[in-house]
Amino acid sequence: MNAPVSWYERRVLPYLLDFACGLSPFTRRRQAVVPFAQGRVLEIGVGTGLNLPHYKRDRVQVLVGIDPAEQMHPFARRRAVRAQLPLELRTLAAERLPFDAQSFDTVVCTYTLCSVTSPAAVLAEIRRVMRPQGKLLFAEHGLAPDPAVVKWQRAIEPTWAKLVGNCHLTRDVPKLLGEAGFRVSMQTGYITRPKALAFNLWGEATAA
Repeated sequence: MNAPVSWYERRVLPYLLDFACGLSPFTRRRQAVVPFAQGRVLEIGVGTGLNLPHYKRDRVQVLVGIDPAEQMHPFARRRAVRAQLPLELRTLAAERLPFDAQSFDTVVCTYTLCSVTSPAAVLAEIRRVMRPQGKLLFAEHGLAPDPAVVKWQRAIEPTWAKLVGNCHLTRDVPKLLGEAGFRVSMQTGYITRPKALAFNLWGEATAA
């Protein structure tokens, strides 16, 4: 049984995440990956639908968006209507997906691995539902390469996670992708400041 949603999670967090994750540095990362989605598409952690304006309608046959935070769904529905996308929105966690194996051509995952309960389980499920020639398109933030920045990430992470929907700052995204059996082509860098919140990784992954 899911834990009750607090007033903060219901009334404040959707607007906070929509604003923060919609800032231009993050929008540019979305623009770098989302337009390449094609065929049958699954978006993990659709949230408030910030990716939806960046899909190419003529490339997408089916778009399924999942997110366990139902309070985010009204935002996503409005964006889907404006983008004229046939979004099927479902209230699901990504650790266990109710989809057949090899049923999606593209999986899109942006700023989501930081907040899921088990990123390893999520990536295993993504690989299971991806077709053999399919792609995972991702834009994430995570563990910085600089020890001084990592020190700050570790210091603020416990408080940050409580305030920002279980968002973790120190998840090692390349390691997680490699351990899940993906071959990765990506770019990395600090996209804004402060650096503790700004180390990003974006690109595509295929089954190794």
